[in-house]
Amino acid sequence: MWLNSKDGFSQINQLGQNRTPFLFIISYDKTKIFAQPLETLESDIFYKLQDWRNYPVKKRTEAFTFSKIPVDFPIYRNSMEKILEEIRSGNTYLLNLTFRTPIESSFTLKEIFTYARAKFKLYFKDEFICFSPEMFVETEGNTIATYPMKGTIDADIPDAEHRILNDEKEMAEHIMIVDLMRNDLGIIGINVKVEKFRYVDRIKAGKKELFQVSSKITATLPENWRDDLGTLLSSILPAGSITGTPKKSTVEIISDIENYERGFYTGVFGIFDGESLRSGVMIRFIEKENNRLFYKSGGGITLDSDATSEYEELIDKVYLPL
Repeated sequence: MWLNSKDGFSQINQLGQNRTPFLFIISYDKTKIFAQPLETLESDIFYKLQDWRNYPVKKRTEAFTFSKIPVDFPIYRNSMEKILEEIRSGNTYLLNLTFRTPIESSFTLKEIFTYARAKFKLYFKDEFICFSPEMFVETEGNTIATYPMKGTIDADIPDAEHRILNDEKEMAEHIMIVDLMRNDLGIIGINVKVEKFRYVDRIKAGKKELFQVSSKITATLPENWRDDLGTLLSSILPAGSITGTPKKSTVEIISDIENYERGFYTGVFGIFDGESLRSGVMIRFIEKENNRLFYKSGGGITLDSDATSEYEELIDKVYLPL
């Protein structure tokens, strides 16, 4: 079922060349890839990418329970200190630090997926789900667009939108990711443009609402981009918004500092409909392991980061948008 990196991207190239509509799922480290035509998609795989979906809408009618057991703050702070040492040494400027959090809910994975409100959702065989607010890339004609999301604040904080947009640390973090994604799109296209810079979306986060800051970057792809779809995706993965910058050294630091395997968390999934591509970053992610549920979340660390604030953001991102 899971293909290795070489075979997986080759399969995506083949499906693209044949203009076959298909679903793809790519792990964070690109070592596990799923690519299956939509017409033969297994019955226990469901997706939603904005208005593309393969399951009926169903509204929640019953109450549910949800609890979380976050990593202890001293453990988080210790990891963050290691990152700050790497930043001071010039090995990274921005690194997305993540942890996994044991959770419990009266709802099953399937129920959480079904009722969750999000633009990008995936349910895979009762193994994992994501309900992500973040697009990775989409195409329209020969134009590719990406929407890096970097910067989060509790919407209930007084003047929250003004605060997040005028926060120097958040501004610096966002600029670094926009610059990284501009460079990534420049690998596969030309005429790279930042079309919208730092706009705010309101996102339901359980009992809270969050403001999240994004930008829109576009580029022009070669006419034959559909024939090399796997190669194109491989060239720009993993996503810059969930790694950091510079990407290569930052990914190496992440593997040394994080105390677990990300797996499919912070990977990407998407649909090619035979003409266009639409994909999401697999954040807001829950996986099942030995009948226990684990939620994976994180945030960007820069030299100006405050450990308490970053720890609170990590916990805020562990929620069910029901």
